[in-house]
Amino acid sequence: MHRQDLFKNLKLLDKTPKKRYSSHVFGRAHFIARLSLFYKGETFNYYFIMSKEIRNIAIIAHVDHGKTTLTDALMEQTGAREKDASMDSNALEQERGITIYAKNTSIEYKDTKINIVDTPGHADFGSEVERVLRSIDCVLLVVDAQEGPMPQTRFVLKKSLELGLKPIVVLNKIDKPAADIPRAEEQVLELFLELGANDEQCDFTTVYAIGREGKAKRKVEDEMVDLSPLLDVILELVPPARAYVPGEALRAQVFNLGYDNFLGRLAIARVYEGSVKGNQQLIVKHEGQENRKGKVVKLNTFKGISKVETPEAFAGDIVMIAGFEDINIGDTLTDSDAAEPLPAIKVDEPTIALQFMPNSSPFAGREGKYVTSRQIKERLEKELEVNVGLQVNFDQGDSFEVRGRGEMHIAILLENMRREGYELAVSQPQVIIKDIDGVKSEPFEEVTVDIPSEFQGAVIERLGTRGFTMTNMIMHENQVRIMLEGPTRGLLGYKNQFVVDTKGDGILASRVLGFRPYAGEIKKRQVGSMISMIQGKALGFALFSLQDRGQLYIGAGTEVYEGMVIGNTSKGEEMTVNPTKGKQLTNMRASGSDDAIVLINPRVISIEIGLEIMADDEYLEVTPQSVRLRKAKLKEGDRKRGS
Repeated sequence: MHRQDLFKNLKLLDKTPKKRYSSHVFGRAHFIARLSLFYKGETFNYYFIMSKEIRNIAIIAHVDHGKTTLTDALMEQTGAREKDASMDSNALEQERGITIYAKNTSIEYKDTKINIVDTPGHADFGSEVERVLRSIDCVLLVVDAQEGPMPQTRFVLKKSLELGLKPIVVLNKIDKPAADIPRAEEQVLELFLELGANDEQCDFTTVYAIGREGKAKRKVEDEMVDLSPLLDVILELVPPARAYVPGEALRAQVFNLGYDNFLGRLAIARVYEGSVKGNQQLIVKHEGQENRKGKVVKLNTFKGISKVETPEAFAGDIVMIAGFEDINIGDTLTDSDAAEPLPAIKVDEPTIALQFMPNSSPFAGREGKYVTSRQIKERLEKELEVNVGLQVNFDQGDSFEVRGRGEMHIAILLENMRREGYELAVSQPQVIIKDIDGVKSEPFEEVTVDIPSEFQGAVIERLGTRGFTMTNMIMHENQVRIMLEGPTRGLLGYKNQFVVDTKGDGILASRVLGFRPYAGEIKKRQVGSMISMIQGKALGFALFSLQDRGQLYIGAGTEVYEGMVIGNTSKGEEMTVNPTKGKQLTNMRASGSDDAIVLINPRVISIEIGLEIMADDEYLEVTPQSVRLRKAKLKEGDRKRGS
């Protein structure tokens, strides 16, 4: 503890001599310390409770730049990691190799507690990052030494600088063959200047690391042993959390939410002032809202990625509180009527909307456990408990308008629901159009693509037809980085086409810029739908003759129904076909008629691919075992009358 914090951080016990001791209480180390004062020949002994210093940091970066790997390595080195436990504990996170949900951990280093929040790097989960930044005192900005700053790097850094934080830069993956440390450092500094960083923020410290090996160094020429150089920088540069002052009112702010089947909604909060105890009666405050009251049913702090129940937590710590069913992000918890609520946390609003509804196809109910609109509604209400970037309108009867931050944001929700046994249908995602000061406006995005130079013409042309304009181009040997701006509408349905255009060698990332005037009509869809006219089992003979007309989504033996979309047509027209048609059997043999049938592998429809390629008159049918595309009106006659 710093000497200047001695008196304000310690609690007076009594004036009788006691033996100095230490013990682990409340998940933190507390010490009894004696202070002797001499006055007019008398000695006065005062005894105080001393607690460890706390540092609160967040690790931020673009997707796949190594945040979670670095956090896991920090836990490993400090003994906070249990076996092979990882910050990405969710099954979808492990499968996709990305962080979806912000998560807390804590480690201890040199008698200091370091609370770490690992944040997502994908733009669709930006709302997870925004609220975390309000709860910490410094950020580690992780940048890939080969790729340099990317769109989400810009987004999270901008938010950090606006809050007055001074980041510590970690150049990660310096062992990559194409890593260019001087270029990456220059690009990071340029980004700081471009985002309006002040002189103090621009004077940032850089640490060089290989996260997957658990090594770091402060100078390029230094040897690498472990992550001690990074931990030492954290202790040197991250300001200690405000110390506990006995007798002051509690003020804690909720920055994240969790859910427990037994305890209900869980509030993850930073304690800024005072202390909070189990079974304590608290007041919930929020700017512009009426105060509410509740009781702390359970109080936890973090140790590693585990939650540890504690009877009391003090200023500076991060806690998880159960007992407040209606608590929300940004709410202030206090034990005093006179305490002012902390400034509210603002989260960027959704950019796309679509309809969730019960599955009404001929195959409805075959696989799902939860199939009714009431069950879907209850699941969405539960999702709203923890997913602050999501909005749902329940006032539309059996269907529900769901608004999110992007296609992946919605796809993750759908994937979680199908794994839980839900069966439903969703409409094509549409961007949210708003009227801003009398001007029709829509969300715009900045797109950054890193591609081999041979593909730049195809990518620029394709995005140009979708309303995007190029703002910058940087050449580096055979690689080119292109930055473009355009409407979110133009980006919907493009990402899989981008993989085809760049033969899988390109990287595409985007970030939302905000709402701008409507960009006019955009022609995106260049293929039509191939629709089954009959219910049955698809046969190889029929599919063989259909595969020349476009790309198939099904293989031989797949069950189909009338109105189901089984593929696309390359010429752009809609075509109704019979995929169950078999070969005519005769007694005659002709040369070439009995040749072996060779089917091209179909394009398997996943939730994300389905959301991208579906037409505006189609639904995506999502069940625990299947993902199908279908027309909203299954019968051809109904579709013709509707058109």
